[in-house]
Amino acid sequence: MSASSPSAFVSVRGRNLEYQRIAAAAASPTLVFLHEGLGSISQWRDFPARIVEATGLPAIVYARYGHGQSDVLQQAHGVDFMHREALESLPELLRALGIERPILIGHSDGASIALIYAGAGHPLQGLVAMAPHVFVEDISIEGIVAAKRAFETTELPQKLARHHRDPVKTFFGWNDVWLAPAFRSWNIESFLPAIKCPLLAIQGQDDEYGSMAQVDAIARQVSGPVEVLKLEDCGHSPHLDQPQIVAKAIMEFVKRCARK
Repeated sequence: MSASSPSAFVSVRGRNLEYQRIAAAAASPTLVFLHEGLGSISQWRDFPARIVEATGLPAIVYARYGHGQSDVLQQAHGVDFMHREALESLPELLRALGIERPILIGHSDGASIALIYAGAGHPLQGLVAMAPHVFVEDISIEGIVAAKRAFETTELPQKLARHHRDPVKTFFGWNDVWLAPAFRSWNIESFLPAIKCPLLAIQGQDDEYGSMAQVDAIARQVSGPVEVLKLEDCGHSPHLDQPQIVAKAIMEFVKRCARK
């Protein structure tokens, strides 16, 4: 049986980050869950625990700076914020928690961070990228604009307040960067050829933030073994929109990676 520990905090780059361990029968490899642009630990719901239960592997779920119960964002992110997360924050977090050769499971921005981390040469046993971004599309910007409109005209701030210490700073810390003119040329395809670990890329046909071109670019350019799962009737959150199909695919992928 898996067992979730209460949230704890670890200092990364001088900031307190919230994290949660989910124990399991095996000691390694550890699954590390990286949330979306407006995500947090609680917004994963029971998905990490389900994967842990099915695979018998332990997990870490954490909230990046400015998210969840981690330290509140004090200054605007730069357009390189995902690079900084992947190249500075994530390595320090894993060192602090004593995790080597994890299996990363990333969603949206978290998937992009995982891809940069892998492409920078850090050792991984496997990588799952759900609704990843490797470049900016028109549909991406349209989705971000729609999210801003929703934040200003609906109950979205109140909903986010259930998950974040400061939902306004969390939202605009994400939204402002994506809408910055300089971000339109953001692209991480140069990291893809160096990715050699097994990779599972998952994309919904109805994703309001990206098209199949994202996972097609990944499949075409990575050097290691890659599997692509394209889902109908699925938006930007495959693990919530198609939970049974996605959980089964990830469980099987993770088990294969753990045996290597």
